[in-house]
Amino acid sequence: MSGFTTARQKMVDGQVRTADVTDRRILDAMLAVPREAFVPASRQALAYLDLDLDVAETGAAKRYLIKPVVTAKLLQAAEIGEGDRVLVVGCATGYVAALAAKLAAQVIATESDSALAAKATQALAALGLANATCKAVACSEGDAAGAPYDAIVLNGATEVTPETLFGQLAEGGRLVGISAESRPQRAMIVTKTHGEIGHRALFDAAAPVLPGLARAAEFVF
Repeated sequence: MSGFTTARQKMVDGQVRTADVTDRRILDAMLAVPREAFVPASRQALAYLDLDLDVAETGAAKRYLIKPVVTAKLLQAAEIGEGDRVLVVGCATGYVAALAAKLAAQVIATESDSALAAKATQALAALGLANATCKAVACSEGDAAGAPYDAIVLNGATEVTPETLFGQLAEGGRLVGISAESRPQRAMIVTKTHGEIGHRALFDAAAPVLPGLARAAEFVF
């Protein structure tokens, strides 16, 4: 086994399985997708640690792959089926999109940083994931052209209610991500049933806020 392969197995066994992630398809996807392929070479040694990993180029605004265990639990909550169409919002370099591509029929990923969107496109192509594509689009916009989606996954947190994304859910669709509208932050699932939007908390979790989904700064005298 290579060092990265061993680290990947330890991540799944030590971080993911122990957090009650039992969906075999998700475990298999996390074992199959090389997380280091989505991380700058200078930080690849950190690829399998239990942390939100900054994958932006030096000097650029920080952008993250959220913690592996949080990623896995969100994907499990989304209940992605083999025939589903999935939108991944704020994909950074595309790791979550790659995992979703192992679970779904089609994945569209968005990323506000065009340089990172290009890296995501390259990484997905290098892994032969032809059912996943990435667009350079603001996180708050989603992808109206491809809507509706069976599942929407946020690769990060939001401090505002993402109404635009809710509107891109198919009937029976699920949106999962981290809500930072109040403290503590919590993983949430939003569902669309008979045209109505419902939501519930899943578990306590924190993640960096996605660009464009931050609360507007308040005026202070």
